Amino acid sequence: MAPSANGQTVGRRLPVESAFTRVEDARHRLPRLFGRRDLVVLGLGVMIGSGIFSISGVQAANVAGPAVILSFVIAAIVCVLAAACYAELSSTIPVSGSAYTFSYVTFGEMWAWLVGWALVLELVTAAAIVARVWSAYFLATLDGFGVTLPSEVAKYFGPKAELNLVAPLLLLVLTALIVTGTKLSSRVLTIVVIAKVAVIVLVVIVGAAHINMANYHPFVPMARAAPAAASPTLLGWILDSSFGSFGTMGIFTAASTIVFAYIGFDLIATASEDARSPRKTVPQGMLLGVGAVTILYIAMAVVLVGMRPYSKLGGSAPVSEAFAAVGVGWAAKVVNLGALLALMTVIMVVLIAQSRVLFNMGRDGLLPKSLGRVSRVYSSPARAATAAGFAALVLTLYPKVLDLEELLVIGALFCFAFCAIGVLTLRRSEPNLERGFRVPMVPLIPLLSLASTVWLMLNMKTSTWTKFGIWMVIGIAIYGLYGRWHSRLANEDSWDFDIGDTDPGTGALQPIRNEPERGTELRAIRTPPQQQTKPTRGKHMRS
Repeated sequence: MAPSANGQTVGRRLPVESAFTRVEDARHRLPRLFGRRDLVVLGLGVMIGSGIFSISGVQAANVAGPAVILSFVIAAIVCVLAAACYAELSSTIPVSGSAYTFSYVTFGEMWAWLVGWALVLELVTAAAIVARVWSAYFLATLDGFGVTLPSEVAKYFGPKAELNLVAPLLLLVLTALIVTGTKLSSRVLTIVVIAKVAVIVLVVIVGAAHINMANYHPFVPMARAAPAAASPTLLGWILDSSFGSFGTMGIFTAASTIVFAYIGFDLIATASEDARSPRKTVPQGMLLGVGAVTILYIAMAVVLVGMRPYSKLGGSAPVSEAFAAVGVGWAAKVVNLGALLALMTVIMVVLIAQSRVLFNMGRDGLLPKSLGRVSRVYSSPARAATAAGFAALVLTLYPKVLDLEELLVIGALFCFAFCAIGVLTLRRSEPNLERGFRVPMVPLIPLLSLASTVWLMLNMKTSTWTKFGIWMVIGIAIYGLYGRWHSRLANEDSWDFDIGDTDPGTGALQPIRNEPERGTELRAIRTPPQQQTKPTRGKHMRS
């Protein structure tokens, strides 16, 4: 096997200077278009999705009861802890790739590949599932405005349809929008996000006027045994016990699923290379986005549970049905329209993030190098974006794609765990590296983030763990057959510069040159430790 820069093979780590050099000296680098506001919009675009209109009702009816409000709080705490870890790492290594790049620098190539492979699972599954759900809301919106499609046509709109033609068409349109340029997609995203937030605020205000306090009792319903045919959680399998639903364990089980609603703040880190002043704007955008979404989700859960008994919230459109039940039918139309906007922005941000992950993995040689190129026409990673859209399109054709929802959650939690450990590891290995944001109370906060993440993963179904294990085995096989041998670190001397990945002669593993006009946004800046002065006496003083 070809030697790497640091003399290792599978465990070779990307030097932190090289992570910056590959962006700063590369001809194929992304234009800086995102400011702090754009990054907040990016986070809101993906975190506010169909979950805010459905997940609280479904989990209340089937798993946690009115205590689903606590499930949202628990999920928010887990995500805030994880966001703090992401914020420090993204301010320390502000290049695109998110947890994949962080792991490459901190743990090594093999672990980075596994994290990147988990990110691919999370993002492709998310885009495919949300596209299917969008088609169902599109049909419901048409019905709400009096437009009824023939049954021969409507059968292709359902989320569980054997052949759904609307979801692939939506993915084609959004992929084309992303391929043609980040600037255009960012403007569209901003307009749509503002509209859907306005819809959510309106729904919360109107719904608050119809709250019945009796619907909050009992707040924590009595625990129920799980059906015999149900797949147990991993924790239940380990303890040889079936926790079922409701009760105290139901709160945590619901929280494991509700994390799906918050996932998206981590995708902001994938846009670090697109951001201006990323050391500051990326952490700020991430934390502000999580805070805003937490308020909106908890407010929606409180209002929804208060409007209708929790046992009646298990329908396909809980919010719309709740408003119809209290005599506010017009609000159902607004909810469906808001859901359409919310789902569309989720798909856009997910595809943008997926393209950045594939772009970096291609630039590092772990995937075909052609993915690591920026289009000269559109100034975007067009090939990576096309690959992301095509993968999601193929998966959304699978009729049972909605059953894979927990897979994207476990993929995200897997990355959360690595980022928590990465903060502790990088603090020890690179203590003097400049950090635009520092996690407070280290090591307590990263350890709490790790513990809460692992706890939620244990509360996921064994069937989900089995599918995740199969996916990771496939990833290891691909790395062993391709990535290990084509890795840029393994073949630094023979890397083909003709495709314009990095300008010849710069030396991809050499530190960044000291050129003031380039600024310091993407530099490995180290603050030297303070010199401790020791008394000079005796022979030292005489000499």
